[in-house]
Amino acid sequence: MRNTRSLTRRTVLAAVSVTAALTLAACGADGGDTSSSAASSSASSSPSSSAGAVGAHNGQDVSFAQGMIPHHRQALEMAELAARRASSAQVKDLASRIEKAQDPEIKTMSGWLSTWGEKVPAASDSMAGAMPGMDHSGGSAMPGMMGASDMDELAKASGKDFDAMFLAMMVRHHQGAVDMAAVEKSKGAYGPARSMADSVVTAQTAEIAEMKKLLGKN
Repeated sequence: MRNTRSLTRRTVLAAVSVTAALTLAACGADGGDTSSSAASSSASSSPSSSAGAVGAHNGQDVSFAQGMIPHHRQALEMAELAARRASSAQVKDLASRIEKAQDPEIKTMSGWLSTWGEKVPAASDSMAGAMPGMDHSGGSAMPGMMGASDMDELAKASGKDFDAMFLAMMVRHHQGAVDMAAVEKSKGAYGPARSMADSVVTAQTAEIAEMKKLLGKN
């Protein structure tokens, strides 16, 4: 009888041990799967969230790009004239730097507009007579833009007269761009556009100071 009881007790203990081991193994497997699933979920959701933040834009961002593209193009037209007609090496150097800075920005902003499904201003829109809101007496509704008569006068000038006219006009042109960029910084939503606006303010404010010094030397 004693042997029978002892055998029964050992059988029960063995069964309990096996059950406990299986339970622990199952818990470990469940814990591992939960951690892996959470990590996978976090990794897959993070890029999309980041992309959404970068891609968000509003009407101000569209207006900034559509206005700054022709604004920059006119600056390039003025810079090209300086390369041929300026007498000052400093003016030619400034014109070259303006061209190198603003041409890539035109391409970048055109890319934004295309991605957003918005109209990219035509090359002809940078011409004074074609600018929206521009009258034929030389005024423009866009800050700092030169009118047709201004551009014609600049194209006819040469030497020191050109240098003085170019600098005075480009100061006005840059001030207009700074004003436009300031609006984008305060009201825009698209991160890259606001960053570009910040760069425009910094770079063109410094160039305005440089041009005013050059004007003082003439």
